[in-house]
Amino acid sequence: MANVLHDDVLDEARREFINGNYKVAEPLLNQLILRNSRNPEIFQMLATIAYDKGQFNKAIKTFRRALEIDPTYTDASVGLSIILNDLGRYDEGKQVFEEAKGLLDKRKGQSDPWLEEKLASKHEELADLYFQYQRYNEALEQLLKALKLSSRKTEITMRVAECFVKLGDGERAIRELKTLIKDFPQYLPARVKLGLVYYNQNFIAEATEQWENVLYRDPQHAEAKKYLKMAQAAGITKMDLSP
Repeated sequence: MANVLHDDVLDEARREFINGNYKVAEPLLNQLILRNSRNPEIFQMLATIAYDKGQFNKAIKTFRRALEIDPTYTDASVGLSIILNDLGRYDEGKQVFEEAKGLLDKRKGQSDPWLEEKLASKHEELADLYFQYQRYNEALEQLLKALKLSSRKTEITMRVAECFVKLGDGERAIRELKTLIKDFPQYLPARVKLGLVYYNQNFIAEATEQWENVLYRDPQHAEAKKYLKMAQAAGITKMDLSP
């Protein structure tokens, strides 16, 4: 009976937490703590609420408690990493997540697509954070790890290319995008992006070729039309619309 009541309270707390009703979720979660619950999810949710309230020390302590219970709990490791990064403790934040992932890698005996996608999404979250603070090398590192785990090759490769652009390595960005186009020829955003990289390096003819190829496949593509006009204004255009 006690377990049923515990699960009911947890379900309600989780529902309120997901909906952003932290004022309702927090006392429910604290009830579970008073019952000596050792579910890391409870501590992870309480830590997130503390972080939202600006109670960083409490959030750090609570995230660490979740990781004491389950060192591989990725939601807690990512949450703790984000707080540490917000406080400027970048290396410490990175170490927290890498240690959790390392333990998880040792624990799992075989590939689990669902788990790998979840891990990939956590790497992307860290990449977002690094990118926000213009730490593009670290963002790139996280995205490359996500790329190895995820089946979402197109989306992540586009972000990898953007990191190379931010790092001033247009040549590598072009290489990544060309490979993506070769593997996914119908993925038009890659051609649009490649055109932009070419254009910003003053390779106007090459940029034009990419955007014309997009319009060959999708004559109403708004971005390609806009960029092609931009290229025409630069004085160079091509009329051959071959794919």
